[in-house]
Amino acid sequence: MIIKSLELSDFRNYENLKIDFSSGTNILYGDNAQGKTNILEAIFMSATTKSHKGSKDKEIIRFGKDEAHIRTILDRDNAEYRVDMHLRSSKTKGIAIDGQKIKRASDLIGKLNVVFFSPEDLSIIKNGPSERRRFMDMELCQLDQVYLNSLSKYNKLVVERNKVLKDLFDHPENSVLLDVQDKQLCEYGSVIIKTREKFIGDLNEIIRPIHNKLTGGKEDLSIYYEPNVDATDFEKKLSSSRQRDIYAKQTTVGPHKDDFSFIVKRNSDNSEKIDIRKYGSQGQQRTASLSLKLSEIEIVKKAKKENPVLLLDDVLSELDSNRQNYLLNTIGDIQTIITCTGLDEFVNNRFEIDKLFKVTEGTVNSEN
Repeated sequence: MIIKSLELSDFRNYENLKIDFSSGTNILYGDNAQGKTNILEAIFMSATTKSHKGSKDKEIIRFGKDEAHIRTILDRDNAEYRVDMHLRSSKTKGIAIDGQKIKRASDLIGKLNVVFFSPEDLSIIKNGPSERRRFMDMELCQLDQVYLNSLSKYNKLVVERNKVLKDLFDHPENSVLLDVQDKQLCEYGSVIIKTREKFIGDLNEIIRPIHNKLTGGKEDLSIYYEPNVDATDFEKKLSSSRQRDIYAKQTTVGPHKDDFSFIVKRNSDNSEKIDIRKYGSQGQQRTASLSLKLSEIEIVKKAKKENPVLLLDDVLSELDSNRQNYLLNTIGDIQTIITCTGLDEFVNNRFEIDKLFKVTEGTVNSEN
C-alpha cells in the first residue's frame, strides 16, 4: 500500500496543493501552524472519511469557501486507485473511487489503511475510556466491514433510544419503541462485544514482545477487555436497566461504555501487578502507548497481508532516544510521512530521508 500523490483544494489553509510522495520516508518540516498536520489530516480522511481531530467538514473547508476537495492516488498490488472526496459546508461529503460515486461513506473504509501517531496518542492510557474505545474502533473499522456496519448501526440506535428516553415524559406512548430498539441494540451490540474480545486477545500476542523489548525485559504488559456487559446477558441487563435509563434519560448499558485495562507485571514471579491507567508513572504510560501504536502496525500487516501507511505527526520530539530508535527500526519498508518543526541532528543522522518537503504558510516545496 503506497500513497503516490495528494491534491488539495480549499482544504484548511491550502488553496491548491499537489504533492508527490516517495514510497519510503517522507518528511514535512517547518514552523508550527504552517499546515503540516493538515496534510496528514487529509490523508487520514482519505482512509477513514473522518478527521483525526474530530472536526466537522465545514470546519475543514478553507475560510470564505463553501467546499473543499481531496484527491488521493494509491498504489495497491501494482494497481492504481483514485479516491476523490468533496467536502461541502451545508451537505454531506461526496466520495468517489476511480470516478464512481459510492453510496455510503463506509464503503471507503479499508481501501487505504493508515496508522496515525501523534503526541496526543501518548496519553491514551491515562485518558478516559472514550479515548481507548476510539482507538479500538478506528482500528477495527479499517479491518472488519461487519464490525464497521454493526458499530454504525449501534451508535445510531443509541442516539435514537436516548431521544425516546428524553421525550418519554411528554410522549409515554413511545415506550413501545424501546422494545424494538432494545432487540436491535442487542443484535448489533453482541457483534461489537465479541469482535472486541477477539481483538484484545490478538493484540496481546503482538504487544507483549514489543513492550518487553521497549522496557529492556523489565516489564510484561497485558491488556484486559472490560466489557460493560457480556454478549450473553446483554438483553437481560438492558431490560433490567430500563427504569434507570428512563430516570437518567440515556442508555446506561452497552458496549458504548466499554473500557480496557493495561496491567504491567514487574517481578519475575509476576507478584507485582499494576494497572498503569491509575497507578503507572508517566514513563510507563507513554511506553505502553507507544507499544500500542507499534502493535497497530503489526495488526494491519497480519490482517491485510500488506503494510499500512504510517503517519507520524511531530511525535519524535516527544520520545527519548531509546524509544526513537525502536520506532525507527520498526518502520522498515513501510511508507512513512512525518511532520517535524526542524531538521535537527537527530533527523539528519538517524533517518534515511527519501523525500524532503518544506512547509511554509500553506505552500509545500520539495527539497530533493
